[in-house]
Amino acid sequence: MSVVFWGIVAVIGVLAALVLIYGNDLPDYKKLATYAPPVATRLYAADGSLLIEYAVERRVFIDFEDMPPQLINAFVAAEDQNFWTHPGIDVQGILRATMNNAMRLMGFNKKFTGASTITQQVAKNFFLTSDRTISRKVKEAILALRLERSFSKKHIMTLYLNEIFLGARAYGVGSAALMYFNKPVKDLSLSECAFLASLPKAPNDRNRAIERRNYVLRRMVDDGFITKDQAETAAAEPLNINSGFTEQMEMDFQYFAEDVRRKLLEKLGREKLYNDGLYIKTTINPEFQRAAAEALAKELDAFNKNKGENEPKLQGAIIAMNPHTGRVLAMTGGRSFRESSFNRATQAYRQIGSTIKPFVYLSALEKGYSPESLILDAPIVGWRENNKEWKPENYDRKFLGNIPLRFSLETSRNVPTVRLVEQIGVADSIEAAQRFGVYPPQIDSSKLNESMALGSGETTLEKLVLGYSAFINGGRVIKPKMIDYVEDRYGNVLDGTPSTQIDWNPTLLPPQAEKPTDPLSDAQSLYQIVSILQGAVERGTGKQARVKGHTIAGKTGTTNQVKDVWFIGFSKNLIAGVYLGYDVPKPLGKGAGSHMAARVFADFMNVALKDESNQPFPVPDGLSFIRVNRNTGISASQDPDGIIINEVFKPGQAPNPPKSKELHGEQTKVGGIF
Repeated sequence: MSVVFWGIVAVIGVLAALVLIYGNDLPDYKKLATYAPPVATRLYAADGSLLIEYAVERRVFIDFEDMPPQLINAFVAAEDQNFWTHPGIDVQGILRATMNNAMRLMGFNKKFTGASTITQQVAKNFFLTSDRTISRKVKEAILALRLERSFSKKHIMTLYLNEIFLGARAYGVGSAALMYFNKPVKDLSLSECAFLASLPKAPNDRNRAIERRNYVLRRMVDDGFITKDQAETAAAEPLNINSGFTEQMEMDFQYFAEDVRRKLLEKLGREKLYNDGLYIKTTINPEFQRAAAEALAKELDAFNKNKGENEPKLQGAIIAMNPHTGRVLAMTGGRSFRESSFNRATQAYRQIGSTIKPFVYLSALEKGYSPESLILDAPIVGWRENNKEWKPENYDRKFLGNIPLRFSLETSRNVPTVRLVEQIGVADSIEAAQRFGVYPPQIDSSKLNESMALGSGETTLEKLVLGYSAFINGGRVIKPKMIDYVEDRYGNVLDGTPSTQIDWNPTLLPPQAEKPTDPLSDAQSLYQIVSILQGAVERGTGKQARVKGHTIAGKTGTTNQVKDVWFIGFSKNLIAGVYLGYDVPKPLGKGAGSHMAARVFADFMNVALKDESNQPFPVPDGLSFIRVNRNTGISASQDPDGIIINEVFKPGQAPNPPKSKELHGEQTKVGGIF
């Protein structure tokens, strides 16, 4: 009896000594009472679907009450079958592990096993290292005992299931459920619960996923959590680990998401963006985004298919937005974000070719020109610019004599455009592009020349799309909008204003309307440009951009030697721009041209507008429509031969008189751009 007594005293003495040695220098575990772990910031599309996450550790916090019982039971069966009854350490488990490990060392066929409880794992994960030392194990046990005295079992389980690493950069069951199965934890099946519970032992090894899941199911049967029939049914269920989901979503939306990330990083800082579990509602439309990415990839792949592996690949970009609000609905900045994160929709400054012309022609309309004013399409010789001789050329190597302003823009002729620039002045020609945000407000005077009015200046696809948006939104300046609002994990709005945040009360007044800015141009001139750009799609250089059953307007653009090709087009409520070119500019080669960009636009718009009814462009007050001959601008009643169109005139404007009719002569053939 005395031997047993003194044995117990010795054990108590050893434990007391260990507590004295290791128990006074332990972390403050009481802070776990208000546990707020780093949580992944998540980006959502306009329809609420998940796009992508920003995080050092992917984590979604889940309350105990929101976890399905079978998920909790699966982890208990797999990790700590006595969790609900032990005081923090499992004495039976320690004895069993000690015996197994001793037999292993003696040569018996036993596996090395541990005896860490879930509570001990919480202590280790939050406060200790993973070093396999006696001191660490003792500290772990002491902390576990203290945790059990301070917190409920439910709180400890909540800490564990939100902190445990489960592979694929997923921390916690909430994130793991989304990463592996693309569903919230409440929707997990028994089979999926068992799979997640099998991950802590080897989170990055999926080769034995089925085997490990089935082991957990057997443990759940042994512990009485499920029946044998339930286990067999779950074991027969295919384990569809959705490993490609996140990768695919990131591929589809990465350029857009990266632009959002950069903006928020600058505004909120790294710590808040990556660890505060922000809810970011964006403007992106998933259907539009996929259509844009597919349309661009189709054209690039068709062009690149015959290129050698070591040759540079044609790149491109597409961006679509609401022209009235600036909400970005789709954005793709290149062939592959994985190959290059450079966003050619927002970061690439390139010469824009003839996409500049609508702004030049708008300047003329603002000065009183009509769409049928005649400008001369004839050779310009002996002209010097910047001390160099320069000969403007048309793409078809022809000259047509006097032609209407509309005809010149619809067919994107260069020589009459140069003559128009001479008439209204270089500075005024380029000023409209500056006013609409396409060119910078200040330009070095040495660069103000006729070639810049033909598109030798540089800008981005995004700026062009914003500039064209003003043609149809009443001449308003808009900014691109990519984020509707940002909330922290507690629902507090950090940026933007979701409609659900405004609580009604009897004294509630409507929000103060923003003071309207002066329009960039008059409504009548803007409509005349829109009408001409509609003609460019219907019968001019933009025919490839037509969308059956829909009113579309737009403009092609091609730079010298066909190094860059563009198309900017729009319907009443949707605008999209496309750019194609090499990152290091060089000619695209024979057969290439702006029709390629127009094709991408049409492929996208066919999807985007498929469920929309046709909506013509609204006509401002004071305009009149008169049928005229497209080639001469003379009234159709006086010149009925050829293409007859319905021309739009401001008050005081009229068709050309019959005496202006003359033959379109074909003269010296030269090269050119369009």
